[in-house]
Amino acid sequence: MTGATVKDCLVDDENGKITFLVKKGDMGLAIGKRGSTVSKVQKTVDKGVEVIEHSDDPAEFIANLVAPAKIRSIRILQKENGEKIATLEADSRNKRTAIGKGGQNIERARVLAKRQHNINNIVIK
Repeated sequence: MTGATVKDCLVDDENGKITFLVKKGDMGLAIGKRGSTVSKVQKTVDKGVEVIEHSDDPAEFIANLVAPAKIRSIRILQKENGEKIATLEADSRNKRTAIGKGGQNIERARVLAKRQHNINNIVIK
């Protein structure tokens, strides 16, 4: 429908939202002029639509997931058991934005980070 390459899709029925993860460089195609493509998709699926750009760099990917929150730093550590944890640092205002109402933004970020980069958890400090 958009011409953009979709790498992943997350349906959140509870919040009436669909998140599309698109290939790096395809954001313009996915959004369309003045958001026209997103509007068409929203009408078709009868849900809110969010578009996030993929990145092969895990830190950049996580920053994209929590945007528009401004993150000071992102560290990804691997524990001895192989579990990967991303720790984000942000001021209180940006922390609230990254977490989202009822934790929906950070939960979405955790699911997509696990699927795309095998990151087991995201912690915001």
